[in-house]
Amino acid sequence: MPIPDYEALMGPLLRIAQASKGNEVAIADAIDALAEQYKLTEGERREPLPSGSAFKFSSRVSWARTYLQKAGLLEATRRGCFRITERGRQVLSKKPERVDNRVLSQFPEFREFQTGKKKTKKESKVSSSETPIESIGAQYEQIRVALASEVLDRVKKCSPQFFERLVVLLLVRMGYGGSLKDAGQAVGGTGDGGIDGVIREDKLGLDNIYVQAKRWIDKPVGSPDIDQFAGALSKKKATKGIFITTSTFTKDALASMREYSSRIILIDGSTLADYMIDHGVGVSVASTYEIKKIDLDFFEGEI
Repeated sequence: MPIPDYEALMGPLLRIAQASKGNEVAIADAIDALAEQYKLTEGERREPLPSGSAFKFSSRVSWARTYLQKAGLLEATRRGCFRITERGRQVLSKKPERVDNRVLSQFPEFREFQTGKKKTKKESKVSSSETPIESIGAQYEQIRVALASEVLDRVKKCSPQFFERLVVLLLVRMGYGGSLKDAGQAVGGTGDGGIDGVIREDKLGLDNIYVQAKRWIDKPVGSPDIDQFAGALSKKKATKGIFITTSTFTKDALASMREYSSRIILIDGSTLADYMIDHGVGVSVASTYEIKKIDLDFFEGEI
């Protein structure tokens, strides 16, 4: 039989989680159970994606889990495991014929996940009027939005010590701090008057950048936090600072930026996730595609 698409797998996957009666389910066990439910052959189970990077069926189950988690119907418990939430039970209690993106779109968290901070309010579906290149770009952006959300969720769950190492590695990958060893010695510790550390601006150490890092889950960073950081920079006679948070900045905090003599760059959780993806921190390449076009210069001398 044809391998079911990821939307068709949402309902069955949610019911498997419900059957566990509140216990966590390993994604590997769920894949096996769904393969048996759909009576997939070994060949169908091992059919690869076009890139060859993963099996098509297990990839679709993983995407179904991701979408259910973003809608709040499932929650991650630990690596490779999940369980149903009260919202998930409520959805199943209504006995829907099918659980798909239309059902999930009733929840604001899922709508926000689908649109992403850089998208407009229109649906993020590929239009039939788009060229193949435009369609690929739209799908790539959708994958990136999903990855950024997953990266930020994982960062929020890491320890403060791990977050400090992550910040160091990211800044070095972005070209700051000189060597990783030098940067690691500079950032971390208990903090000094609103400053978590100082990192060199470049490998020559021509200037210093002071860093404040807040691994906050839901609480936004307000103007008092920025005021404290700006005051600490002033005491150090510093002209440059970076304030990094896994959360967001309030409107007052953003507006207060014009009042400081020091130049302060604010990096919120969404931007942090984007930078991590751009600079290869905490992510790896799953697939690579080359899009080629005709080389007109090659045919220029045709006789």
